Amino acid sequence: MSTILPGRTPGADDEAQANSAAHAKAVADATATRKAKAGTPPAAPSATVPPPPIQLPRVSARRPVLVAVVILISAMLLGVSVGPADISLPTVLSGLLGHLPLIHYHSHTSALDWDVIWQIRLPGVVLGGMVGAMLAGGGAAYQGVFRNPLADPYLLGVAAGAGLGATIVIVESSGTDLNQILPFAAFAGAIGAVVLTYLVGATSGRRASTASIVLAGVAVAALLTAIQTYLQQQHEPDLQGVYAWILGSLGTASWSDVTLILPYVALSAIVLLLHRRLLDVLRVGEEEAGALGVHAARVRLTVVAAATLGTAAAVSVSGLIGFVGIIVPHTVRLLSNASYRVVLPVSMIGGAAFLILADVVALNLQAPAQIPIGVVTAFVGAPFFLFLLRSRRTGVL
Repeated sequence: MSTILPGRTPGADDEAQANSAAHAKAVADATATRKAKAGTPPAAPSATVPPPPIQLPRVSARRPVLVAVVILISAMLLGVSVGPADISLPTVLSGLLGHLPLIHYHSHTSALDWDVIWQIRLPGVVLGGMVGAMLAGGGAAYQGVFRNPLADPYLLGVAAGAGLGATIVIVESSGTDLNQILPFAAFAGAIGAVVLTYLVGATSGRRASTASIVLAGVAVAALLTAIQTYLQQQHEPDLQGVYAWILGSLGTASWSDVTLILPYVALSAIVLLLHRRLLDVLRVGEEEAGALGVHAARVRLTVVAAATLGTAAAVSVSGLIGFVGIIVPHTVRLLSNASYRVVLPVSMIGGAAFLILADVVALNLQAPAQIPIGVVTAFVGAPFFLFLLRSRRTGVL
């Protein structure tokens, strides 16, 4: 039997609690309304767990680099052993082993054969490897920086500037030794063209964007090419020398050419290889790269400067050799991996091998006449590249 207290009815406690809760809610709503009218900022939301940082997948370049090195060594041995003078591969290997330090090997190579190997063939092979490495590495770096699969090391006016510098020296020289001053003129013209491109691309006091730099490069190249064409028309007797340099050649390479560009090539290669991981980050876009802590404009300027330095040094001694900076990086992407941790080093090694083999064809296909190496790179590279595109339907960037 239940007991009923005087003055109370069943459910009075529940009704009192409900009234109390309603009163508290009304007070809370009124307080929130006053704070909103007074401009008091709302309370900060509860902290959420930040997303995990984006990390690049692990990529191993060991096997592609090893394969590329084997191809490069084979190309170098072929380049040294093939030529008008009949020197067999065992003779070449014997001569090289006999002149290596710390190896006591008695070589059977004659003095005449060794002079041909050391003074004529080996400088061309080494110089061709350096030039090919810079053109291919510069092309891969430009494609990564500008996110453009058609970019090559001549994109920002290097070719036009070097061509104008060489043309000025050739048409204005009067009995002077072109071998001494032409490389410096071509190098200065190439560097000056890229500097002018960056100055034009950085408009209105703002940092240069990718699109403005590319457009400025097109305009500067057109202007310098027009000046070069005008000079050629005014000096018709010198056209053969100008065209011979423009089409490229390694037939007169010497050890002095190798030592002349070696510091620039080494510096350029080191800087580009150190930035290969950052090029992977730039592939996602500048804003996304900035969110990951990468200063996109600084990386772009550093990579462009390094690639330009190496390319300018290369063309100053070889002339304008085209197609290497496009076909080699794309071939590496199609056959191995799209990461620049693989593309950049393998492109340098593959570019060296490619240009050495192209030089072998240029020197021996119509011997004793020499075919311009730029013609060989286009004829050999274009069909091979088209074959790869048809056989492997993969992206290029």
